[in-house]
Amino acid sequence: MLEFDYWKLLAGLGVFLFGMQLLETSVKDLSGKAFRKIIRDYTNTRLKAIANGTLVTALLQSSSAVSLMVLAFVGAGIMSMENAIGVILGSNIGTTLTAWIVATLGFKIKIETLALPFLGFGGIGLILFKPGTKLYHINRLMIGFGFLFLGLAYMKTSVETFSQNFNPGQFQNLALWMCLAIGTLITALMQASAATIAITLAALNSQLMTFEMAAAMVIGSNIGTTATVLLGAIGGTPPKKRVATSHLFFNLVTGLIAFFALPVMIMVVELFVDVSTNGLVGLALFHTVFNITGVLVFLPIVGVMTTYLVKFFPEHKEQLCVHISNTPIEEVEAAVIALKNEIIHLLQECQLYTLRLLHIDKTLVFEEPLHFEKCKKKRLPIEDFYSDIKDLHSSIIAYYSLIQTQKLDEAVSLDLERAILASRNIMNSAKNFKGIRPNFDEFESSDSAFLNRQYDLFRKRLVVLYHGINDVVSLNDGQLQYDIIIKAFANVEQEDNRFIQSIVQTSCSNQNEHLDLSTLFLVNRLFTQACRMIIFSIKDLKLTQEKAGDFDKAIDPGFKPRPAATQIPDKKI
Repeated sequence: MLEFDYWKLLAGLGVFLFGMQLLETSVKDLSGKAFRKIIRDYTNTRLKAIANGTLVTALLQSSSAVSLMVLAFVGAGIMSMENAIGVILGSNIGTTLTAWIVATLGFKIKIETLALPFLGFGGIGLILFKPGTKLYHINRLMIGFGFLFLGLAYMKTSVETFSQNFNPGQFQNLALWMCLAIGTLITALMQASAATIAITLAALNSQLMTFEMAAAMVIGSNIGTTATVLLGAIGGTPPKKRVATSHLFFNLVTGLIAFFALPVMIMVVELFVDVSTNGLVGLALFHTVFNITGVLVFLPIVGVMTTYLVKFFPEHKEQLCVHISNTPIEEVEAAVIALKNEIIHLLQECQLYTLRLLHIDKTLVFEEPLHFEKCKKKRLPIEDFYSDIKDLHSSIIAYYSLIQTQKLDEAVSLDLERAILASRNIMNSAKNFKGIRPNFDEFESSDSAFLNRQYDLFRKRLVVLYHGINDVVSLNDGQLQYDIIIKAFANVEQEDNRFIQSIVQTSCSNQNEHLDLSTLFLVNRLFTQACRMIIFSIKDLKLTQEKAGDFDKAIDPGFKPRPAATQIPDKKI
């Protein structure tokens, strides 16, 4: 009866994968920025993209990690589709280094002699050096290598007894396409082609499979790596889907070419290596040869493939703008009105964003859904909501710049300056709220009744402010608008003073309340600044120049107009 230590094989596989993960994360921590810079800045031509994709993947030992980086850069618009495909092509060549390391080191010497020193010195180093330092990451790297070799040792010894009594003829009826499918499935499930290759090399070393079967498994491992990138692109932008599809198409076509030309590929390998006596190196060479062949086949058609992918996954740009998208800038008067209305739209979306940040029911402020809600099929995550607000603000700035190219009289120019200042105030306000969101979450979940009460008061202050602001938007009476804005500003200042007094009194009278005064004052200051900026924005949008001047003098008799929202005087705490 053949003995096969399944648990040892499983343990070896787990240790090997853990070692690979440690290697990847350690190298990223040591030189992560450098790798990202190489991929982002040094891939501006097709050949450079392939070369640097090969280099980074060889060093990181993970084509999936590189491919996911590429997805991120394409999604952010930093990298073009053609260069992204070039990096993907190069990453497939770079990943073959794993097979070379395992084939030349893993089975040529006693593996334990490599594993134990790495684990010993690396483990001691982790204790001696502070986490996060370069020496700490170097020791993690050593442990990664140690686990890599230890996992190989387990996998190798787990099949040794089995292989001694194994008759290779028992597996001769296993079709090559089944080996291909097994390699693809294992890699897709474990999301690591290195593991599949290590298992294949261990089986080949123990003569559990023929060289042809091992080659088919390696081809399958290449196809299986596309699973990680496809998962990373699910629900992503069209550019991300294009990169993922190109990765799948390249690996699938390359794999099929290699599979159907397997006898020819093996003949090429046998020109350099005798696979009957040195099958491990032969398999590593085969892995490299068929990936280079794939790159040579695809290199001339990258441009054509990019064109078809763009057609297949077109950009469906969401229309974030309501007023300026269909208003020509040549009609200056209409364009200025459209710009102001779009900024009011920006203000409303920012209001909704802050309501969601503070978990306030939107129906307390808005009766009807806003534009972002109407054009989305599902509720946006809060981070995407902020991103859309930024995109809307960018569109407003771009439209403002276009209007500036027209012939404008002085009054219109001044009106535009006030409007664009209002939009900047609105965005700065939203940014303030975004920054203190974690503090509000802490206040809400705190065991301190005082902090819970302050959290509720912050929410009440915001709703009261928004009611006043929205009244101003709906009115046409300039004097009434002015009165409401002045009252809203006075209320913001009163609430600011009330908060400061409340904190001081509580900290003096209740010693049991261990309050982080610095954080509390900072949160209140940023919140109050944000509220003021909202008021200043509506002042510049709705009041005449004369009324706006009266407002400025009322809140600060020595006030002089300033060009930037961040320069508006702020109360000191």
